[in-house]
Amino acid sequence: MKFSTRKDIAAPADFIFDRLADFGSFERIAMRRGISLKRLDTLVVPGAGMSWEIGFRFRGRERQMITDLEIFERPETLTYAGKSSSFEARLEMLVTELSKTRSRILTALEIKPRTLGARLMVQSAKLGKGNLDRRFDDRIGHFAQDIERQAEKAARV
Repeated sequence: MKFSTRKDIAAPADFIFDRLADFGSFERIAMRRGISLKRLDTLVVPGAGMSWEIGFRFRGRERQMITDLEIFERPETLTYAGKSSSFEARLEMLVTELSKTRSRILTALEIKPRTLGARLMVQSAKLGKGNLDRRFDDRIGHFAQDIERQAEKAARV
């Protein structure tokens, strides 16, 4: 199952990429939401090869996923690949500069089932794909608005 959206943001591409690559911030947000994270790599500088073990609760069960940062090309591309016992996921974020103060972020998420149970779950989710598309678009939209607010704040300082 695939989800994708694009959002225009009133901020320079470098600023947006820096927000997307603020892994410490994302780790803190995840922990506040009850998600456990454990870094598996030993990289000091952010880049391709970073890896996390992620533990979370989904549909009443504890799940585990290993997520790797596959592509880290400043200032335009971040690609993550995740694998659990039931699913594989790939998240790609592309930042395109439209002008000095405006950029576009394209976000694509693909989820592939690895087991029969997961395949059934994805098939049933496809029945509500319109609702899931809207929720995905809303989440990315809120994230884009947060980045815009941070850019406005940074410009005032």
